[in-house]
Formats: sequence, structure tokens, C-alpha cells
Amino acid sequence: MRRPMTVVGLGFRSKVTPEALLQALAQVGPFDAIATAAAKARALTALLPEALVIGVDVAGVPTPTQSQAALAAYDTGSVAEAAALCAAGPGARLCQTRRIIGGVSIAVAQGETT
Repeated sequence: MRRPMTVVGLGFRSKVTPEALLQALAQVGPFDAIATAAAKARALTALLPEALVIGVDVAGVPTPTQSQAALAAYDTGSVAEAAALCAAGPGARLCQTRRIIGGVSIAVAQGETT
């Protein structure tokens, strides 16, 4: 039997620490993957080498919350929300909209199946 895929989307600044990322991730339940903007995926993989990191194109993805910084840099209202939705696949929905924990934007989406 298939189960929903849960993806955590992350947005972060270049000087983020692994500890800040882990603190933010500890605030969500179990998940299958972490997603971020494609331009940030390599940095995130280096910071969290044991995690499954998915880099996605977030440009133009509509999101329920809006960050002026994300709009200017990535053409989406929230890198975290857009990345989670894209990586979770068609029909994905947000379970948790963007929130900021220790300087890390985090959102959670669930897709139809893994």
C-alpha cells in the first residue's frame, strides 16, 4: 500500500549553520525528503549530508505566504512552500505553511504517494 510523501521545504541564508537547520527540522514530524530552491540544493546537501535533498525550480510557484526577499530573489512568495509543493509532486498540498525558526523558513507539503 502506498502512503503520502511528506516533504519539508527550506529557505535559508548562505550563512546558516547546520545546527539552525536541524533545530528547524526538529519542529516537524517525520518526513521523506527535504526540498529547497535548485540554487541552494548543493549548499544544503553540504550542510546536511545524510539527508535526501531535492533541488527544484521554484520560480513562479504560487504560495499562500509572501516574502519580499523571496519574490525578489526567486520569483516566488516563499522558497520553503514552493520547494515543498514542487518536490511532493502533482496534487501536493501544504500541511504547514511557512514559518521561521531560528532564521530558517520551513514549510511542509504532502504528495499523493511515494
